[in-house]
Amino acid sequence: MKVFDKLLNWYLSINALPYWVILAIDIVICYLSGLFVFWLYYHGAVSPQHIVLLTKTIFMYMIFNLIGFKIFRTYSGIIRYSSFVDLQRVVLAMCLSLVIAEAMHYVVYHWNLEFVRLQGRQIAAMYLVATIGMMAFRILTKSLYDVLFNTDKGIRTLIYGVKDGGVGLAKSIRTDKPRKFLLKGFIAHDPAISGRLLMGENIYLVDDNLAERIKSLKIKAVLVSPLQNERFRNDLKLQDILLSLGVQIFMSPTEKEWSQNDDYTAVQLKEISIEDLLPRDQINVDMDSIGNLLRDKKIMITGSAGSIGSEMVRQIAIYKPAELILIDQAETPQHNIRLMMQFEWPDIKAHTIVASISNYERMEKIFQTYKPDYVFHAAAYKHVPMMENNPSESIQNNVWGTKVIADLSVKYGVKKFVMVSTDKAVNPTNVMGCSKRICEIYCQSLNKMINEHADGKPATQFVTTRFGNVLGSNGSVIPLFEKQIKAGGPVTVTDPNIIRFFMLIPEACKLVLEAGTHGSGGEIFVFDMGKPVRIADLAKRMIKLSGAKNIEIKYTGLRAGEKLYEEVLSTTENTLPSFHEKIRIAEVREYDFNEVNKQIEELIELSHTYNDMAIVEKMKEIVPEYVSNNSKYSVLDK
Repeated sequence: MKVFDKLLNWYLSINALPYWVILAIDIVICYLSGLFVFWLYYHGAVSPQHIVLLTKTIFMYMIFNLIGFKIFRTYSGIIRYSSFVDLQRVVLAMCLSLVIAEAMHYVVYHWNLEFVRLQGRQIAAMYLVATIGMMAFRILTKSLYDVLFNTDKGIRTLIYGVKDGGVGLAKSIRTDKPRKFLLKGFIAHDPAISGRLLMGENIYLVDDNLAERIKSLKIKAVLVSPLQNERFRNDLKLQDILLSLGVQIFMSPTEKEWSQNDDYTAVQLKEISIEDLLPRDQINVDMDSIGNLLRDKKIMITGSAGSIGSEMVRQIAIYKPAELILIDQAETPQHNIRLMMQFEWPDIKAHTIVASISNYERMEKIFQTYKPDYVFHAAAYKHVPMMENNPSESIQNNVWGTKVIADLSVKYGVKKFVMVSTDKAVNPTNVMGCSKRICEIYCQSLNKMINEHADGKPATQFVTTRFGNVLGSNGSVIPLFEKQIKAGGPVTVTDPNIIRFFMLIPEACKLVLEAGTHGSGGEIFVFDMGKPVRIADLAKRMIKLSGAKNIEIKYTGLRAGEKLYEEVLSTTENTLPSFHEKIRIAEVREYDFNEVNKQIEELIELSHTYNDMAIVEKMKEIVPEYVSNNSKYSVLDK
């Protein structure tokens, strides 16, 4: 027994048996199969002389076995992880060997050789028994290994979703060594399959009794099938059940399409973050057509080190532009972008430039040097409270900076200028939102003017994209809440009724690229942000997700210029459908460029006086719908 235990421990300790060991075992199986068939055929009447001659005969036919083994590589698999594909290789190898053996049998049958003469059906029987033996060896080895490791160790787990995704994931976690998850059942919404068995485990219905079942089964984790990500995000009831019970939730890290034959592995799952739990529809964009437009072009991205800008760099780099001209005034984040480009896309010529968009002379030198084909303008000051206290900076960076880049785009023949705007520009109630609305007005009026004077020549097309908050961006509410929860609270929310629209950064950037490349100029594209999220509810879910106890939510009151809700479209605007179901075109009133340009130049000149009241008063003159909310500038609205 000690010798057996040592051999067993040695076998279990190695990753895989060497090829020659598997091959030797298969050869022995083939040899014993031949002896068995001969013994069976002659009813056990076998003499030593017969065995010697029979051995020669079997060895001759085993040459054909080796041909099949070599072609189908039956010895290359890891026996303890054998699958249907491995068994299929064995069958194919033995079928090929049998065909060769039968052909050779009839060729040499009348030769005078010292071999035991076998009939065709005996040869077929010998190969059939050998095939069964080799398959049995693999199945028994795998079963023995599974039995030895079939313990209750591992996280007790349910899988959300059945059919292809759930079954594939279940198979994966059962073969993982060492085992991390211990499958105890499936969760589904279909009452017709509730209570049935799948892979020997129960299917549980999502209903009012699910929480008690999870408790009784001592479930500690739920794995979401890759094909059920979107449905799970929108199943707030199930999320609340799992979070309230402290169950860990794991989801697929990407939104790619999984075909029926894809492999599902637990390694591809990650523990959820709050972004995974917010209800939203999946956004599908034709990135190939976008890539065809941007490939081999010179692309300028302002604000390239920011949340939106850096993601646009990643998405555009995939399609091999001729050059990337990346501009940002934040030195350290821009250095990180430079390192990313060197490491991930070393073949792309990327110019990472530290510069301010409000420096006209510096920007003109950059345009002269690189002559971009497309400009994606994402650089802007965006924090409402900061800009409320610093309106001059908002004008000099957001308005003047946009005017600089827009004017230079026209001067140096840029094909298309795409500006990233915000939902705060709609019926603005704060300085930041109004500054972005002024940028929109300038770009639209400039587009109208240059087209009127183009005389048939190609003119720069100005396109604006407008959307709400992006999840996980620099300075957004989610990183703030995470920091407050880690510190033990309180989590600060301005108002219990405040709501916001959210979108993932990659999804927002895809829509920017889609709208930007397909727009014909002059449009303001409005993104469908999905369902609004109550910030207080977001805070509660983040606290549950963290597992923290006794974290207080403190309501601090609306900040200066802050709305209870953000509008995607103003009440004076209508929308038209576009080329994408998630993108609509805002119908807005047109402005005369000369009048707008004159007012903006006056505003920029006024910004250098740093007279906050005078600056904001001028902004309200340009954008009459700008009505301050909870702000010192409210006196200007009376």
